[in-house]
Amino acid sequence: MKFLFLGDVVGKPGYTGLRRELPRIREEHGLDAVIANAENASDGSGLMPRQFRRLIETGVDAITMGDHLYRRKEIIEILETSDRLVKPANFPATAPGRTWTIIDTPAGRLAIISLLGRTYMRPVDCPFAAVDLALEEIGKQASHILVDIHAEATGDKQLIGRHLDGRVTAVLGTHTHVPTADSCILPQGTAFQCDVGMCGPYESILGRSISKVLGSSTTFVPDCFYVATQDVRLCGAIIEADETGKATKIERFELRLD
Repeated sequence: MKFLFLGDVVGKPGYTGLRRELPRIREEHGLDAVIANAENASDGSGLMPRQFRRLIETGVDAITMGDHLYRRKEIIEILETSDRLVKPANFPATAPGRTWTIIDTPAGRLAIISLLGRTYMRPVDCPFAAVDLALEEIGKQASHILVDIHAEATGDKQLIGRHLDGRVTAVLGTHTHVPTADSCILPQGTAFQCDVGMCGPYESILGRSISKVLGSSTTFVPDCFYVATQDVRLCGAIIEADETGKATKIERFELRLD
């Protein structure tokens, strides 16, 4: 199996760039599946139903989210009805959305789980217990499993990677929007990267206008941090795995758009 996981889709630049380029990316890389974190697609925060539907129509097989999951309340109906969108598995059981999903690909079935870190993030349930429960529920329904760890601290992400080494195909980080240079295959066969980066404008402060963020940071005067527009890139990681679900290769993915 060969699949691409794309980091946080940020605002119109990331969303439109992904829709424009994804069909070509799938064909050029011979991908069996594409998964994306789209929690920042709607003007930098949240996801709207129409954006969800268009991303799926374009060729995104499943979407993960993060701490901005409910920023656009309109998405709750999709969370409650679609099998293409997952909430962080360590959100409370009463929070709308499914904790994992499985998609069919030409190379077999791929399960997707999302987790939220706890350091410098909103209070959530234990990610270790939540992912263990999700894996128990998935059982033998899928031999390939992707875990999106949406966290601020690299330590949180590394701990989840080690906790799941040998039990899932890949543990890939999102949320901090900056690609890290630590992509590897852990000793027991799980592909890992602390953060795969974002799909959005890199001439920015994590996707937002430099002047707005810098001005507010230096003066303490609140301002509107709108999404930047320059140096748009699609970033993520391409994972290859054998029939047992063990990763055989991880490759950083980056496409700079005009």
